[in-house]
Amino acid sequence: MTELKKFSVLVVDDEDEFRELTVKRLNKRGLDAIGAESGERALDILQQNSLIDVVLLDVKMPGIDGIETLRQIRQIRPLVETVLLTGHASVDSGIEGMKLGAFDYLMKPIELEPLLEKLADAYEKKRLHQEKIEQAQIKRFMAMPT
Repeated sequence: MTELKKFSVLVVDDEDEFRELTVKRLNKRGLDAIGAESGERALDILQQNSLIDVVLLDVKMPGIDGIETLRQIRQIRPLVETVLLTGHASVDSGIEGMKLGAFDYLMKPIELEPLLEKLADAYEKKRLHQEKIEQAQIKRFMAMPT
């Protein structure tokens, strides 16, 4: 069983049963998980909630698909890490997602433990990046003339 630091995850999937079960299982493991049924809803949540650390994003959804959602996430929350997830084997969408900055690309079905490990790795990358930005801001502030 993976020991996890507490972080927040937005699970975006149009399959209600999968989304609700995944949110429930992540919350049981101590994460702060919420769900969104579409790319549009995910973007609304991200614009209103700056505390989301990682997005687990289905690629194939009606409306805005996962790739376009990822593109918009990178614009409104560039530090949020995104793990793409699909039930449809598509190497092309995986490559496109990675080019857009996705942390990784996973295939459904996926067991909980490997998913937790991937989400924790994505969170760690986000945390380290955020830490570097904060240290750079402190250095810049300290270098300012008084």
